[in-house]
Amino acid sequence: MSHARPAESREAALLAWGERNRRDLPWRRTRDPWAVLVSEVMLQQTQISRVVPRYRTFLEEFPTAAACAAAPPAAVIRAWDGLGYNRRAVSLHRCAQLVVAGHGGRPPDGLAALLALPGVGPYTARAVLAFAYEHDVGVVDTNVGRVLARWQGRPLTAAEAQAAADAAVPPGGGWAWNQALFDLAAEVCTRRAPRCEQCPVRWWCRWRGRGADPADGSAGVSGGQSRFAGSDRQGRGRLVAALRMGPVAGAEVAAACGWPDDPTRAERILGELVAEGMVEIDREGRARLPEAESAHGSR
Repeated sequence: MSHARPAESREAALLAWGERNRRDLPWRRTRDPWAVLVSEVMLQQTQISRVVPRYRTFLEEFPTAAACAAAPPAAVIRAWDGLGYNRRAVSLHRCAQLVVAGHGGRPPDGLAALLALPGVGPYTARAVLAFAYEHDVGVVDTNVGRVLARWQGRPLTAAEAQAAADAAVPPGGGWAWNQALFDLAAEVCTRRAPRCEQCPVRWWCRWRGRGADPADGSAGVSGGQSRFAGSDRQGRGRLVAALRMGPVAGAEVAAACGWPDDPTRAERILGELVAEGMVEIDREGRARLPEAESAHGSR
């Protein structure tokens, strides 16, 4: 790569690089807001390689928000198998119901309305606006936050990162710009071994691999996840996996969680899942995935 500073702008340089290096991901082939919303909820804390096959099969079963809303929560939770963080499946089901009830079955084209939906936070809402409706908004996840901090040469607050992201979007280029930023973070401006000499916008970066990494401590660019083995999260996942196969009797809950000698802990986890709407107790006292529609159902 040439070491001469390019005559084009940072925006033009990144967009041109992005066009040449864009990853072929299934959710990039659509502007359907429901499909985009599904992909973004799935991608929360889950690797792309795990999402791709589930994304396809999920949309085959629930191609629209109406189809998802009309299904029992159990069907959505079963379709979520393999993605982890099963609470997202329940939130997406409730989201679909509200989209049908209040937005004609189509996720809304507005930040405030999207943020009012269950499980939709600032990142997911802006992702739908940029990738479905092609609005010129910045989409800031952990990886983009890392790039922005390095460009600025200092750690950023959440508000600063969002303001920098919004200001960087070239007019009319919201979709392509944000996709290019995602690809840059994944392929070049990586967390542990950034390839600064191969970066198409290194001339506009105040860090360029010199000195302390400004991404450390920047908003949204924190350390790794807590230990999974032996955690409550692991026990929750085991119990939901067992419930996908059928009801679990009360005496079997601890074993299903993987804690046969700690029934108190298992009962606490079961209580949390019931409170979240992910599990219900049937007339025989067995835990099962919720088959009945909630009070917010569309039928």
